[in-house]
Amino acid sequence: MKYSFSHYKSTYKELALLGLPIVVSQLGGIVLGFADNIMVGRYATESLAAASFVNAMFNTAFCAIMGFSYGLTPLAGALFGRGEHRSIGALTRSALRCNVLFALAVTAIMAVLYFNLDRLGQPAELLPLIRPYYLLWLCGLVPLAVFNLLAQWLYAINNSRLPMYAVIVCNSINILGNYALIYGHWGAPELGLTGAGIATLAARLLMMAILLWAILGKRSYRLYREGFTAADAPAGTARRVWATSMPVSLQMAFESGSFTVAGLMTGWLGTVPLASYQIIIVIGMFGFCMYYSIGAAISVKVANATALGHARMRHIAWAGYHLMLTAMLAAMAIFVLLARDFIYAFTEDTAVQALTLTLIVPLLIYQLGDATQVTFANALRGTSRVQPMLWIAFISYMVIGVPATYLLAFTAALGVWGVVLSFSVSLILAGALFLHFFLRATRP
Repeated sequence: MKYSFSHYKSTYKELALLGLPIVVSQLGGIVLGFADNIMVGRYATESLAAASFVNAMFNTAFCAIMGFSYGLTPLAGALFGRGEHRSIGALTRSALRCNVLFALAVTAIMAVLYFNLDRLGQPAELLPLIRPYYLLWLCGLVPLAVFNLLAQWLYAINNSRLPMYAVIVCNSINILGNYALIYGHWGAPELGLTGAGIATLAARLLMMAILLWAILGKRSYRLYREGFTAADAPAGTARRVWATSMPVSLQMAFESGSFTVAGLMTGWLGTVPLASYQIIIVIGMFGFCMYYSIGAAISVKVANATALGHARMRHIAWAGYHLMLTAMLAAMAIFVLLARDFIYAFTEDTAVQALTLTLIVPLLIYQLGDATQVTFANALRGTSRVQPMLWIAFISYMVIGVPATYLLAFTAALGVWGVVLSFSVSLILAGALFLHFFLRATRP
């Protein structure tokens, strides 16, 4: 069918109104990531490399926890479309229990890894920096799970502003805490990388507290609170939450797991490549966070439209993809125009600067695959037919992606350049498969 702007105009507006506050939240996260890594990188290259390793290790845990919270969105979104507000409250109560239990399980797994850090092949001089930073991130997993779950509930009822405000406030506090605790300003002790970890943990606890305080106190959430505090949800609710949450969680875990393995492999190349990898991943998050924001809006609106038929669900997904491609082009332009300034802001180490500059090309190459897989993974999630997401992610990221990383980095001797290039292989394959299964799920 020939493209017509007027045909999609109202849907663009709906997606933008829901997605823009999420974009602002994510941009706040990017600013925090930039500030965090700039402060750490200027403190010491070794601290930046250690932060890169811990970030890579926890990316999988964070994405698994975040993905598990996503299982609430299609269920609550469909109830919201039917006006069943009390039922959403009961569903959220059940989902909160499931999410906390899941986060505790992930915490236990990451604790086991902590006791084996010396076996992962990282530079020995980084371990004294890695250990305390790792423990602080470990303590933040459960608060992060609660915040994510409450944020997904708010997204499902078309309120993306409250999480935005919480993220903005807490990110600002995090940046100030970083400045004080990394360098020892304003009478605080100079703690370096450990100080950054303390500030991050405090911000995550505060984010959770802000959403809980607002939800429990605001009059507009009264009907949801009644459902939340009433008797337990109907039998089978927890099972439905697990059924929609676990495939999405594992999908995101496999995706981020491929990046974690890539970070580990980069560590085998040395401290300078590892620091360069960290910088390019943080820069690349600018694109991903915009894609994630639009994808979250796509998932909610597809879920809200379940009662309106498959044609409407497809219409929303394609409108979202148009916005996604626009965001992709904007991100690529920023990478090209501002990459040098970003890189020089992160570190004064000339070796790290020179190597990171070479990574802009493979960063640009994988943007199309990233934008496509985020769009149609979220569209498929909105349909509640999430079972294919698990094996799509496993094949794309683990069966194909991880070997591609090794082959390009070591067999082809491309080093960290090959590591970043390999992401395009798995992301393009995943995007194509998610699109195929979304079209199957919404077949007329």
